[in-house]
Amino acid sequence: MTAKATRKRSAPKKRKAPARKKARRVSWFDRFLKTLPFSEDEVQRGFTWIVVAAAVVLIFVVARWAGVFSLAHQQYAELAAKAGFEVKRVEITGMKRVDQLKVYDIVLAEKDRAMPLVDVDQIREDLIGYGWIKEVRVSRRLPDMLVVDIVEREPIALWHDGKRDALVDKQGYILENVSPDEVQGLPKIYGEGANAQIVALNQLIDEAPSLKPHISAVSWVGKRRWDITFKTGETLALPEGEQQAKEAILNFARMDGVHRLLGRDLIYFDLRDPEKAYLRRKKNTPPAPNEVKQESGKDEGESA
Repeated sequence: MTAKATRKRSAPKKRKAPARKKARRVSWFDRFLKTLPFSEDEVQRGFTWIVVAAAVVLIFVVARWAGVFSLAHQQYAELAAKAGFEVKRVEITGMKRVDQLKVYDIVLAEKDRAMPLVDVDQIREDLIGYGWIKEVRVSRRLPDMLVVDIVEREPIALWHDGKRDALVDKQGYILENVSPDEVQGLPKIYGEGANAQIVALNQLIDEAPSLKPHISAVSWVGKRRWDITFKTGETLALPEGEQQAKEAILNFARMDGVHRLLGRDLIYFDLRDPEKAYLRRKKNTPPAPNEVKQESGKDEGESA
């Protein structure tokens, strides 16, 4: 063996450099998790519950779409009916003016129906649409009775708009078309759209409670102001504007309290001018001064 071959064999082998480990890249999701005030286990449990909840909702939606719940409810209703839980009796209270036939047509349609199938909310909606009915309470009285309690609206005036006569309540709700001969003792309201102004009218009249018992009719003039007619035949013309009308009717109540204007020989009081009150006498009475100046809400001058 030659010396050259011996040196080649005995030459030390070069060691390979160890492979450099690749740096692990941190994803944006991992960075986001580190910002949360929860541990990794807590986050994992949270995601697990979310997945479970989503699965339950999906099962519920699919079951409902397939009619499983409807079928189960129908089976339950049939079992309840066989056990005696079905509508055999109907009790209705509170009916005075409402059309009883309409009420019974709706309620008696539920007779012989299984109690679980009675939709009390739908019955209430069907009844509340009638003018006289203000409120309805529908309840089941087990095992076999359906109870309907009706609260009716109260008419406060007869409204005439030139085309019809109708009873209205304090909210201006139209209750029923009637003939004026059928209604006695209620004040009358005239004018197109006057029913929509009843709430404001009541507030106006409340400013002068001493006049309220003497009012027989009111007219909504030109869709902008009121004329008030009293039982003794006089007419009070009020100005436009809510505040102006309130001040005028209050001022008139003071004038009547001092001078006793109602029930005398005067027939018309015009308070549309905030500075003056124009008074008109009946034709068969001797002429007299017809103007009373107002200062600080009080009357001065000659009394009529």
